[in-house]
Amino acid sequence: MAVLDRFRLTGRVAVVTGGASGIGESFAFALAEAGSNVAVADRNGGRARHVAQRLEALGVESMSLEVDVTSQEQVWSMIAEVADRWGRVDIGVNNAGIALKAKAEEMTEADWDATIAVDLKGVFLCTQAEGRLMLDQGAGSIINTASMSGRIVNRPQLHVAYNAAKAGVVQLTRNCAAEWGSRGVRVNCISPGHTLTPMTALNMDGSNGEIWKSNTPMGRLGLARDLQGGLVYLASDASRYVTGHNLTIDGGYTLW
Repeated sequence: MAVLDRFRLTGRVAVVTGGASGIGESFAFALAEAGSNVAVADRNGGRARHVAQRLEALGVESMSLEVDVTSQEQVWSMIAEVADRWGRVDIGVNNAGIALKAKAEEMTEADWDATIAVDLKGVFLCTQAEGRLMLDQGAGSIINTASMSGRIVNRPQLHVAYNAAKAGVVQLTRNCAAEWGSRGVRVNCISPGHTLTPMTALNMDGSNGEIWKSNTPMGRLGLARDLQGGLVYLASDASRYVTGHNLTIDGGYTLW
């Protein structure tokens, strides 16, 4: 098989959580452009439907699901619906996330719990549900959205819960990769740097954006499309011997 053919995802089935906007939406389009059928899952069902309709214009099949990733019942139902539609799930992209700011000494228990529930528990529940199905299939690729904030304490925003959750995603990914590697299921994660999305726009108050740029060797913030190549690589046969890897795409931010 020619090397470029190994990146093709024609006929495969993917599910993307948090797929209605930002990085998740960009991921959904990357998978569809590579040939995969895509289920767009998001707690905003209306926006998920809109994205799914746009994906079908690319010549693939798509569906939308309104899902709260903190609910095991809803997550398992999501995977069952996708499998009922297409008979299998080949690619799981667990991207849903939130970021709540607070000083460590002032963060409320409610905000801590909400962040960990979506950013870590939600990733675990989706990975678990996808993994159970893929283990039965004997094949599959799971890609979790972590963050460079799982490796460093970036500044100036105060994200103690977010940083802790993303560090947990990296180790969760490594653990599942070790457990499932011999059974055909690969598990990797992508750690974006500062990427322009509707969510990061909420943290662009004051001089944050300029500080982020000055801390990045490439001198700019990332765009969602900068992550697409890494996603398709990890989803495809081009990475068939890669598992447990944390692919950092940060413009060099973590070099300093």
